[in-house]
Amino acid sequence: MRPVRIALLIAALGAAQAQAGMFDDDEARRQIADLKAKSEARFDQQAKSQLTLADQIQRQSEEIARLRGQVETLTYELETAKKRQQDFYLDLDTRLRKLEPQGGGPVAVDGEKGANSAAGATDPARESKDYEAALNNFKGGKYKEASWGFAAFVQKYPDSSLAPNAQFWLGNAFIAQRNCAKAIEAHSVVTTKYAESAKAPDSWLAMATCQQEMGNAAAAKRSLETLVAKYPQAPAADTARDRLKKK
Repeated sequence: MRPVRIALLIAALGAAQAQAGMFDDDEARRQIADLKAKSEARFDQQAKSQLTLADQIQRQSEEIARLRGQVETLTYELETAKKRQQDFYLDLDTRLRKLEPQGGGPVAVDGEKGANSAAGATDPARESKDYEAALNNFKGGKYKEASWGFAAFVQKYPDSSLAPNAQFWLGNAFIAQRNCAKAIEAHSVVTTKYAESAKAPDSWLAMATCQQEMGNAAAAKRSLETLVAKYPQAPAADTARDRLKKK
């Protein structure tokens, strides 16, 4: 009888251990399943975040490309407008010089001889050649050489009928070299020393442009207002009025 009880007890213990083992396996499988589900959820969330970020980067890239295209277009239009303006001035300069009397400084009166006559006389051909050389450098995009030529011209022929033009183009040569400080200095000579010349209104406009580019909006406004006040009928005054309306 006793051996039977022992056998039953052993069997019962084995069954309990087997059941405990099965329970442990089920719990482990459940935990693994939970961990897998959580991992997949996190992966899905990360994937969605990455897709959202990639979409944002793509939209930003497209926006940057669009803005870059606009900048390039505006830059091209600005350079084209500047080129048209320079061509206009060059053509106008050529036309006006054909109408102006050729010659140099003051001519000696009758009876004046010697040193005074020699000092006052100039060589019209040489004067015109020097001016043309500087202007051709400007036309050819050799702005540094053009500035040297125009500076030498106004120093050598201060009383020439071409001196206001040379001083004006000296200022524009500095603008082309992105030297607004020097450009303003050169154009201010036109607006003061040659205030009665046809180039004076355009020099005021050029100074306003440089002052604006240098961040001095107040000075640019004053230059535009002065231009309109002094030369109300000049074509440059119309441009000045348009700019003042936008300020």
